[in-house]
Amino acid sequence: MLVDSHCHLDFPELSAELDEVVARARRASIGLMVTIGTKLTEFDRVRAIAERYDDIYCSVGIHPHEAGSEPEADAEKLARLAEHPKVVAIGETGLDYYYDHSPREAQARSFRVHVAAARMTGLPVIVHTRDADADTAAILAEEMEKGAYTGLIHCFTSTRELAEKAVDLGLYISLSGIVTFKSAASLQEVAAWVPADRLLVETDAPYLAPIPMRGKRNEPAFVVHTAAKVAALRGVSVPELAAVTTDNVRRVFSKIPASAFARP
Repeated sequence: MLVDSHCHLDFPELSAELDEVVARARRASIGLMVTIGTKLTEFDRVRAIAERYDDIYCSVGIHPHEAGSEPEADAEKLARLAEHPKVVAIGETGLDYYYDHSPREAQARSFRVHVAAARMTGLPVIVHTRDADADTAAILAEEMEKGAYTGLIHCFTSTRELAEKAVDLGLYISLSGIVTFKSAASLQEVAAWVPADRLLVETDAPYLAPIPMRGKRNEPAFVVHTAAKVAALRGVSVPELAAVTTDNVRRVFSKIPASAFARP
């Protein structure tokens, strides 16, 4: 089976027909989905979706776009919310200097709080980074010096240099439909390079539908196209890639029970 390690099932583009979206994912052999929290003020909606379906889990966090508008949270609050059995990660968090929807200082402060919560809970931190490689790498390294934590960079679109730094810290690299785009040659080189035990795939649905679905609203079922492209770039079969990435999900999202991976 494949796992969509990052989607936004609470977003209106998907939530309006959620049962059908989930059914299509299951028919495409997507065994698990992780729906991602972006606002604490809307976390109840994210958690409710995870509670509603056996094969969906969730994260809790504040997206960097929202770091300046959401009420600030401390690590203890994030850790308390993460006690729920369906919450398997902290985030997404990080730095986005492309849009700068929130002050950079607020983004950095929130990022560090999320890493502290990940350290406190043992859950992975889900990192968003765009046009902020140097600061992202610095914060990840500085926080690792304070104490070990695990995590991943989702929807990776940065340089191999950042990928290498993240992998050296023990983090994972998650690839979205962008890797299928014709303009993504440098990202495709990263996809071919990432160590097999540090590789994940995702949709980031409802955004970034992969070729041949580009231009459509994205959904978890479409992760099969991303997986096929990544498998081709790495010279392996799709079943091999599915096995590797699912095993990586089992390790990084270690709170997901083993029984969840045993479904036919």
